[in-house]
Amino acid sequence: MSDTEVDLTDERYDKHREAGEILAQVREETVKKIDIGVTHLEVAEFAEERIRELGGEVGFPVNISVDEVAAHDTPDRDDERTFGEEMINIDLGVHVDGWLADTAVTVDFSGHDQLVEASAEALEAAIERIRPGVETGEIGAAIESTIDGYGYNPVVNLTGHALEHWNQHAEPNIPNRAVAQGIELEAGQVIAIEPFATDGGGKVTEGNRTEIYKLDREDVPVRDRRARAALEQITEEFRTLPFATRWLDTRRPEMAIRRLEQHGIIDGYPILKEDDGYLVSQKEHTVIVTETGCEVTTL
Repeated sequence: MSDTEVDLTDERYDKHREAGEILAQVREETVKKIDIGVTHLEVAEFAEERIRELGGEVGFPVNISVDEVAAHDTPDRDDERTFGEEMINIDLGVHVDGWLADTAVTVDFSGHDQLVEASAEALEAAIERIRPGVETGEIGAAIESTIDGYGYNPVVNLTGHALEHWNQHAEPNIPNRAVAQGIELEAGQVIAIEPFATDGGGKVTEGNRTEIYKLDREDVPVRDRRARAALEQITEEFRTLPFATRWLDTRRPEMAIRRLEQHGIIDGYPILKEDDGYLVSQKEHTVIVTETGCEVTTL
């Protein structure tokens, strides 16, 4: 538990709140755009442009994860995939001057309402327990027991996380299952809670598609002209936040990405998926830990 009271009227928290307000509106508007036959790219570009129109910046590429895919899938610039009778997870991020908010929701056309409810109710159970001094393992236990109560499994190798300045995945992690050794939350922390529920085994693995990357280091000389231009854009526009290949201005972005990966300058986020034939649902909010509980910024 924190020893000193945190000033939650500080400007950084106002920017977290502003990011959350923008994100809540964009989430609701984006959900209305999703329908059978609509393309993934149309929805992603709508959400990202709407964030900018409302005064925010995109915190990470819109994740559109379908059926067994749990995370890290975003369209490429020529993507023609359309929505069908599927389970669709939309994960969105906004930042205001580097201060972040993160949210996700499941849109289900597959007829698995209970799986959607399992992750949503698990999120509510987790939020109810957040306060200074609570251990992250207790939050994970609430998530796990709620999802178990529906007869499903939590995805145990995906976690919630703290949000710090220009850092979308900071410590502490918030597990989606009970763990023996947790970390006590402190007032002033900004935390993204994101339960994943599945009718599969509860452990995702990397797929063969990667469209999201993040800057790892920039102190390596790059000779290739296309890769050098891409690196300049990355460091100026995205800094240390994740970005999509389709965001790069170069004519053949995949070539620039390959060069930068070879130099160890960027790291990729491959899609994460359950075994084929299983489904994953997700629900996420961002909260500020207060002296007596928490404030949800993305409602």
